[in-house]
Amino acid sequence: MSKLIDRLFTVIDKTAEAGARKAAVKTGRRSFLARAGMALAGTMAMPLLPFDRSLGGLAMAAGTDAANDEYNCEYWRHCALDGSLCSTSGGTLTSCPPGSEASKVAWVGTCRNPNDGKDYLVSYNDCCGKPTVATATTCFRSEGERPGYRMGLHNDINWCMANANKGYHCTVSVVVGLADA
Repeated sequence: MSKLIDRLFTVIDKTAEAGARKAAVKTGRRSFLARAGMALAGTMAMPLLPFDRSLGGLAMAAGTDAANDEYNCEYWRHCALDGSLCSTSGGTLTSCPPGSEASKVAWVGTCRNPNDGKDYLVSYNDCCGKPTVATATTCFRSEGERPGYRMGLHNDINWCMANANKGYHCTVSVVVGLADA
């Protein structure tokens, strides 16, 4: 039995040695360093890219009063909102929570107020500088959303990219005015 185990280890040892020698012939230290450098540069560039929050949890509640409840994703001002509601994470409908600041750039949606039947322009500003709160209500509504190449009309972008602190926290919905028909 001992000879059988010795033969088995010898075969495994020779196979491993042959594989290692083959790998050493095909790849040198320079190619390894080049690949490692490219991987490092690629991971360093990741924070510069916008990220997509569209796969976040959906918090859509049904009900007749949902269109008038600012803490609900179905609230009429949230028709193009994609993110966490500031009103459920320490802020209000129109102001960022303490310790965060409004993004310098925003996206705009046109939302219909069911109470008066009029369309309003709503500016969505991300609040930046604090981590997202796990208990905040996360909404994904994209009514009237345009493709990603129309930056001002697209909600799946990290709008905190223009701020010094790029960490996304939540989103506010500010009515800008009436939309012309």
